[in-house]
Order: sequence, then structure tokens, then C-alpha cells
Amino acid sequence: MQNIPKMKVGIVAVSRDCFPESLSVNRRRALVAAYEKKYGKGDLYECPVCIVESEVQMKEALADLEKEGCNALCVYLGNFGPEISETMLAQEYAQRMNAPVMFCAAAEENIAVLSDSRGDAYCGMLNASYNLKLRGVQAYIPEYPVGDAEECADMLHAFLPVARAAYALKRLKLITFGPRPMNFLACNAPIQQLYNLGVEVEENSELDLFEAFHKHAGDKRIPEVVADMEKELGAGNKKPEILTKLAQYELTLLDWIEAHKGSREYVAVAGKCWPAFQTQFGFVPCYVNSRLTGRGIPVSCEVDIYGALSEFIGTVVSEDAVTLLDINNTVPKELYNRDIAGKFDYKLTDTFMGFHCGNTCAGKLCKPEMKYQKIMARSLPVEVTNGTLEGDIVPGKITFFRLQSTSDNRLCAYVAEGEVLPVATRSFGSVGVFAIPEMGRFYRHVLVEGGFPHHGAVAFGHFGSALFEVFKYLGVSEIGYNRPAGVRYKTENPF
Repeated sequence: MQNIPKMKVGIVAVSRDCFPESLSVNRRRALVAAYEKKYGKGDLYECPVCIVESEVQMKEALADLEKEGCNALCVYLGNFGPEISETMLAQEYAQRMNAPVMFCAAAEENIAVLSDSRGDAYCGMLNASYNLKLRGVQAYIPEYPVGDAEECADMLHAFLPVARAAYALKRLKLITFGPRPMNFLACNAPIQQLYNLGVEVEENSELDLFEAFHKHAGDKRIPEVVADMEKELGAGNKKPEILTKLAQYELTLLDWIEAHKGSREYVAVAGKCWPAFQTQFGFVPCYVNSRLTGRGIPVSCEVDIYGALSEFIGTVVSEDAVTLLDINNTVPKELYNRDIAGKFDYKLTDTFMGFHCGNTCAGKLCKPEMKYQKIMARSLPVEVTNGTLEGDIVPGKITFFRLQSTSDNRLCAYVAEGEVLPVATRSFGSVGVFAIPEMGRFYRHVLVEGGFPHHGAVAFGHFGSALFEVFKYLGVSEIGYNRPAGVRYKTENPF
């Protein structure tokens, strides 16, 4: 996958001066050894500076982390810890490096330590959290942040996807080609919150894109891209006549990204795809969108800016392709009774169909085929609607999620884990039969009540815990999820 940061987490042990420094140092070494034994080398850097109640040592640790190219920090309380210098380190690191920080602490190993070499980091974590609040420092703190070497190693590993997302968003440029389609308020996007998150936004006209596309006519690289498309599509290449134009468009987007990335390291795109796109470009961009998204460069449709942002977050968290789908239609009772009831433990209202025209990458479809956009072809000639990638979405675990700004500029989000069922859809587009426990209640009391648009990002696997932590780290105060039966939503009728 392209367009994803590789994290190198610097671990800095801290020690209160009335505790033995060796206690923190030895516990830090044990933590690193436990991590590398379970997860391998390359993710961590063990900073040799142990901060003992010293702002000077804090500066030394900071300089060492910078020299070693660390792009995330773990402050490790091997004992009670120096609340001032340890949180000062977090503050200065976050400000200087514009990078994520976590805190965790050492548990006592055995009975023997209680008599003389007890660390009291359980207590120190409370003072650390208090001082982080005083300094206004956002830090990732695990659900239960105190553990032995192996448990802290697991905490560090769980921090990686959160760190990737937090780091990458500060270095992201979101390129749009708009405006949004006519009569389509759902993709309206107040962009203030994007700037608040540290995301740079470049808004362009559809006409700018059209001009760039024409400049790529006859590009010498087109045959190579066509050959790659043919290889990917295989027997599903049902519209070979459109591949040259699609290759020209793919090169247009890639060249635009390279020329406009500027000071940013990562890019996501929110593109226009109707109503004038088909008649002017002569195709629909769905397949090209799917190919870039499959490589780690999300391209959302319908100028869905927060959809592209959500896809990017899902990409860096999962380190895999994602997709953007409409939470689209109910599963007919006939289909449910024939293929789901009695075979899977889901109610009818737990199921729905996720769909989009053809933007899901080939690797996430069962039998991908290049076709035409059936809905658009109801009012346009078929030949200008070619370019969708159709097929049933591969069965397996999924996470449906979205980060969104409301019209009054508040960040909100939702996360729900479920699966794509191995059930034939008998439908068109990139489509799947989805099942999420208690989806009916989630649909009403989170999606409808929260005013979320119909687009949702889909990660292929269960990443709910990491995504929830990412949204917390970003300061999202309202994070909806599918509550289990018996746990009511605030707006749910108790009668």
C-alpha cells in the first residue's frame, strides 16, 4: 500500500528521584524485549535517556528522539515518575514534531518487589494524566494503561494504528474537484474542522480537471496503464473500448496529485462523477477511483470530502484497501428467508445492502466485471456511462464508520463492526449483503438521529477499537456505535 506512514515509536522511560532509576531502565528493556519477541523489530526505538526529575534530561531525550527519526512517542512510567518533566516531554515533542504521544505504566512483577523495589506507577499514572490536562496535551492512554512487559507490549502495538492516523492527518492534503452534484446536500462539507484537524484542503473546479484530462490525450504511458487494467480485469473486461480513456483519466489524477501535493506527504481525493461528468468526459470514473483507492490513495465519489477523509483514516488504520458505500437498501424478506434466516444469527433489521456504482477495488469483489452505470443509463446513452467495476463484495468481517462535521461545525463519528454475508445479492454495482448486530436501532438512533449522510466508509476487518481510539484522539466528542440489545440510546423510546 502507498500513501501510508511507517511509524517508529520512541520509548522514553521516566523515574522519580526517590526511586531507583534502574527500576525504570530494566522495565523499559523488558518491555522492548517483549515487544520484539511478539511483534518483531523495526517499530520501536529504545531511547537511552531515562528522565529523572530533570528538564535537562527531558531536552536530551527530545534531541535523541529527533536525531533517530522517531515519529511517535511512548512515555513509559517504570516507577511513579516525574510528573512535570515527563509531561513537559510530551508537550514539547507533540509541538515540535507534530506527532502522537502515548503513556503507559509498569505493573509490579511479583510479591518480592513489594517489600523494597515497588514502583508505584499505578499511582504515578494519575498524576501524569492530571498534568497532561493542565498542559492541554492530547495523549493516547490505553483502556487499562498499567501492565507487565508483555501487556505493555500489546498496548504499544495497539497504539500503532492510532499513531499512523494521527500522524498522517497532520500531513494530509485533501484535493477536491467540485462542486458537489446538484440537488445533493448530503455531501456538503464545512471545511473548518478539516483545518482544525491539521488537514490541508485544495478545492478545484471540475473544469480544471477537464482541462488537465485533455492535456493527457495521447500520453505515452497510456498503453502501459491499459495493459495493467486488462491484467487486473481478466475475464471481467467487458468494456475494453473504454480502457484508453480510463487510463488517460488515471494518469491525469496521479499527475495532479504529484504536482499539487506541495508540502504534504499524503493525499486523498474527493472527485466529481455526475451529472455532467459522463457527457463531457465520455465515461464514469468509478473504476479509476477503485484502482487508486486500492493502492492506498482514497478517491471518494460525489465530492464527498469527509467520505474521502474517512477512507484515508481507514486505510492508514487497516493498512489495506477500503471502500465508500451507500447504506443503501433493505434486504427483501424473500431473500432474507431464503438465504439468511436459520443460517446466520441475524434479524432482518440487522441486515442491509451496501452499494455504490462501481468504486470498490477488484481485490475486494468476488467476480469483478467492467460494466456501465445502470442508474445513469436510464437517462443517458449507455456508451457514456461505461467505467464501473461491478460485483458482489467479498464475504468477511467489516467495520462501517465515518467522521463528519455537522452543519454547525461539530465533529462527530460512528463505528460499527459486522460482516458481509456470503449471500448472492442479485443486484448491480459494487454491492454486498451486510449484517451488523442491532443495525435497525443503530440506523435510527445514530445515523438518522445524528444526521449522518448516506455514505459510509468500509474497512475490511474488525478495526472498531482502533478507529474509536483515533476519533477520541482527534477530540471527537460524539462517537456513535451499535449498542447491544438492552442498552438503550438516549433517544430510544423506552416503551
